[in-house]
Amino acid sequence: MQIEVLSVGGSVIAPDTIDVKFLEKLKKLITSFHDRKFVIVAGGGKIARLYIEALRKDNLSKRVLSNAGIAITRINATFLAEFFTKKPQYPPPTTLKEIKNLLKKHSIVFCGSLRYEDNNTSDGTAAEIARHFRTRFINITNVKGLYTKDPKRFKDAQFIPRMSFDDFERMAKKISYAPGQHFVLDQHASSVIKKGNIPTYIIGKDMNNLAAVLKGKKWTGTLIAH
Repeated sequence: MQIEVLSVGGSVIAPDTIDVKFLEKLKKLITSFHDRKFVIVAGGGKIARLYIEALRKDNLSKRVLSNAGIAITRINATFLAEFFTKKPQYPPPTTLKEIKNLLKKHSIVFCGSLRYEDNNTSDGTAAEIARHFRTRFINITNVKGLYTKDPKRFKDAQFIPRMSFDDFERMAKKISYAPGQHFVLDQHASSVIKKGNIPTYIIGKDMNNLAAVLKGKKWTGTLIAH
């Protein structure tokens, strides 16, 4: 059975408070597919960054800061599992083997970041999972796709409908990694999708758009591919 890997950013799970309307729509859409299984990777978002910034003031190591963010992604994954299903998995899986075993029993598996890894975020985790299962990677974020600049800060930011793996990796590497960073995909993820030749879709919160991607219809967003 086909496996879809979705990265759901913390910025869309809880931009300020939990976006229940968005999650209800996501749940309705995902559970409507009976011909495939899903791995949903939760990001940490604003809450993770709040914890990380508080710890950063004490000059703690990058590993300590990252582990704080990882913990929040797992809390978000636990919440999503409870929100989506009456029989959530406890605790969230922390290895690819655990995810594979859970997929034998469940149609949807929820996880956060699997483990600490240098210069990695939950998006890097999702990219690794997509490579493991040899499937595409769908990243749901709070903008409709990739831009030349942050569209929330710069009015002259230009939308990019398609980008090659090489060009995207160059763009990602221009941003120095920091725990809690807020970019559509981290540097580790850009390297993974390039090496694994993983078609990567960056889209916003519109459920009709996600449905179009899943059904192979016309959609709006950014495709990273050859």
